[in-house]
Amino acid sequence: MANNAPIDRNARVFVAGHRGLVGSAIVRRLEADGFTDVVTATRDEVDLRNQLEVSKWFDANRPDYVFLVAGTVGGIMANSTRPAEFIYDNMMIHGTVVHAAHESDVTKLLYLGSSCIYPRHANQPINEDQLLNGPLEPTNEAYAIAKIAGIKMCEAYREQYGRDFISAMPTNLYGPNDNFDLTSSHVLPALIRKFHESRTSDQPEVEVWGTGSPMREFLHVDDLADACLYLMDHYSQAGHVNVGTGEDLPIRELAEKIRDVVCPDAELRFDATKPDGMPRKVLDVSKLRGLGWSPSIELEAGIKSTYDWFLEQAAGDLRGI
Repeated sequence: MANNAPIDRNARVFVAGHRGLVGSAIVRRLEADGFTDVVTATRDEVDLRNQLEVSKWFDANRPDYVFLVAGTVGGIMANSTRPAEFIYDNMMIHGTVVHAAHESDVTKLLYLGSSCIYPRHANQPINEDQLLNGPLEPTNEAYAIAKIAGIKMCEAYREQYGRDFISAMPTNLYGPNDNFDLTSSHVLPALIRKFHESRTSDQPEVEVWGTGSPMREFLHVDDLADACLYLMDHYSQAGHVNVGTGEDLPIRELAEKIRDVVCPDAELRFDATKPDGMPRKVLDVSKLRGLGWSPSIELEAGIKSTYDWFLEQAAGDLRGI
């Protein structure tokens, strides 16, 4: 089962979800590291919710390694208004790809979950042992349950079939190829979009959902991609691994940092009628640090580079910009 040797850079690697925030970052990271056979599949080529299509694709393409980072994602509004879609899409995608990877005898699979798997009132910082220790955050419960099922599926295939399937749980992510649509995005890209619109429309006030008091941790997606490859190269044990910075800040402070980069003259207005979500969520990343990995992109620099990417795309019609 254990396979702690680094991946052969000539092996065939499948990135499931390559067009998304995480998948595109992993493809960039693999190419930068000299991988010569990275394969992807669009939704038109294979519906990852359909076991027959996925199994046929695996049989035809025979990947050696799999990064399973595909899924339906979104912020509080999207999770609250589309729970059936979130639980169905994600459970089906996780199930079909993990099972097909087993059927086709892949060498190793990394499944990417989410920090929302942990209880709403988890002890802070949150270590891996707190999974299933309490009720989930109601605003994203459906998504969290699907992600927990993915972890348990990897563990079950490891236990029953000896598969080298590992799981990583990232904190809140941001970066190039993020979703900036205000009806479905997460807090950081949504705020970049709001401050940008304030800047371009001369509207001085920017609304921020909630009270601004919840504490959140943010990781640049390029750091996550680096961590995922590091785990593929160095980790083959049972048990998921948290991936984050281990540092958090209030949403109010995040909004101020984004304002300073995008629209320094804007005024903040907090709408306390909107949900805050979990009061605090920061990961204990000591397990990953113990394996020898740590992030390298500071939040301020990451916000600036993400806004620069946003501006480069703003002339087109990309992901709601």
